[in-house]
Amino acid sequence: MLAKKERRGRDVKSFLKRNWILIATIASVLLGISLGLLVREYASLSQLEKQYFGFPGEILMRMLKLVILPLIISSMITGVAALDSEVSGRIGLRAVIYYFSTTIIAVILGIVLVTTIKPGVSQTADSIDRAGTTPNVTTVDTLLDLYKSQRKEIETPMGNASRNAVTITFPPFTTVMATIAQNLTKDYTLVGTYSDGINVLGLIVFCVAFGLVIGKMGERGRILLEFFDALNEATMRLVQIIMCYMPLGILFLIAAKIIEVEDWDIFRKMGLYMATVLSGLAIHAIVFLPLIYLALVRKNPYTFALGMAQALVTALMISSSSATLPVTFRCAEENNRIDKRITRFVLPVGATINMDGTALYEAVAAIFIAQLNGLDLDVGKIVTISITATVASIGAAGVPNAGLVTMVIVLTAVGLPASDVTLIVAVDWLIDRFRTMINVLGDAYGAGIVQKLSKRELERMDITSDVDVANPFALETTLDDEECEKKSYVNGGFTVDKSDAISFTETSQF
Repeated sequence: MLAKKERRGRDVKSFLKRNWILIATIASVLLGISLGLLVREYASLSQLEKQYFGFPGEILMRMLKLVILPLIISSMITGVAALDSEVSGRIGLRAVIYYFSTTIIAVILGIVLVTTIKPGVSQTADSIDRAGTTPNVTTVDTLLDLYKSQRKEIETPMGNASRNAVTITFPPFTTVMATIAQNLTKDYTLVGTYSDGINVLGLIVFCVAFGLVIGKMGERGRILLEFFDALNEATMRLVQIIMCYMPLGILFLIAAKIIEVEDWDIFRKMGLYMATVLSGLAIHAIVFLPLIYLALVRKNPYTFALGMAQALVTALMISSSSATLPVTFRCAEENNRIDKRITRFVLPVGATINMDGTALYEAVAAIFIAQLNGLDLDVGKIVTISITATVASIGAAGVPNAGLVTMVIVLTAVGLPASDVTLIVAVDWLIDRFRTMINVLGDAYGAGIVQKLSKRELERMDITSDVDVANPFALETTLDDEECEKKSYVNGGFTVDKSDAISFTETSQF
């Protein structure tokens, strides 16, 4: 009896030690909501005081953004260098197919729900208060958004977009099928502008190419590999420190957002629209993504999702899949035991192009606005919405409220007034958090699926060496917290002997 109590006590201590940050984060969310409501009820703050109130949360956001750049660079380069070009190509292809498939499923789900529930039929656009301003996105962006973002990012992967204007001639694309017969042309002038944030797509292209080159350099490339591996370790240790501060930052982040809300009545007016979006996100996360994971991996998808709990809560609170990336790495590698050769390659790409939640939201919002305006969308325009929402979500940045900009592109594609995006701005800050959480969950499931589908290639790399080698990137394969057996593999260009100092350092232990 005494032994059972001692064992139970050790289990509780072990659970609290492993999950204290998650427990503290959930508690901080509840405290933040309570604090925000109390301040709204009993205190009257000026605009400046409201900004200062959210200062601890802003510090958290800035710290997370600070580590994104070195984390993406180090993880992508070391991850790709650990694979040969053929294997990395197959892994990348599987990841992209998964991302496109889930995004299309999300769009179809959103269209089915919004056309069935019809949240905009019972009211008009005049009955809803508008908020914010319409993002300045022209019709030509409908087709060229991805091209322009990739061109700018590849030209300047570490900085801002090019200033050079580009004049082109291109046919208008207001629908997919109906206007093809018109065969009209118009002249557009594209002007590059500066934008905030990291051009992640161009950075990923550079890191993939650089990692492949290092992997082929043999012994001469080892010093670079060790440098980026050490950079990754240092960055993840910084993430550990930031995560200790996370509960406090999230508390004030949530409280400040609640204080800033001026019109709570808008949630009653937009209740059916919000219910449509949130139910679609829930169905996608609870039904479709787990079914895909179960069918391909043959493991419990909900246990996998539970292992990602810290990353999901973080995404829900800070509303940025890119800023959540450091936490996503830790959860995927430590809790779900995904090979680091997969996570370092797949997760940064997923945080950039996999936007299931955003695609579903854009499809629902576009048809909702059409219903508010009393417009009946034919099959051609619904197909246009599905295609444009899919492409626009891929081009959306992994930052807060990026979906509003791409939302204008979807509206323009079907001839809806772009100014009507202001109808949904007032509630977008809340919906944005939930769709970001679904984006992160989709990225994590993708990493698990790609690892399963790439198992033979990874095992072949482990056994092709004539000498006994150790993988400085592979995560431990046992559940023992004290002693963990490491997998081994052969790099694309050289092997790593166990006598080498890099083999059993804590490079991969966070």
